[in-house]
Amino acid sequence: MKFWFINGVNLNMTGTREKSVYGEETLGEINEEIKEHFKGDDCVFFQSNIEGEIVNAIEDAAADGADGIILNAGAFTHYSYAIRDAISSVDVPVAEVHMSNVYSREEFRHTSVLSPVCRGVVAGFGKKSYILAAESFKS
Repeated sequence: MKFWFINGVNLNMTGTREKSVYGEETLGEINEEIKEHFKGDDCVFFQSNIEGEIVNAIEDAAADGADGIILNAGAFTHYSYAIRDAISSVDVPVAEVHMSNVYSREEFRHTSVLSPVCRGVVAGFGKKSYILAAESFKS
């Protein structure tokens, strides 16, 4: 299978930012663990702090024949109708991912404009949230 792991705003700071929430491993280290877990699959990794680049990555994943997109949009989750429209415009299923349990955090994090157009949501399992989401495409 081909998976695209798309990470949004501030996720490049994973490992240095709010370690009690996101852990001490960098996004690069997490990506290496994901790649190791899915050895027989094709994993593409993308991160950007720019909303339009995330839209482009979703479209690129569809054009590349991805079987699934695992999307951690970061704060864009709560207000990006552009990313929501991009998800709606492709035929590739998207799993929304959050490393933290967003429902145990600030109230603004409880609302996602992306969830209604995603196949499902995985939240609160740290870096394993990515693996759980990708595994869901295999069943």
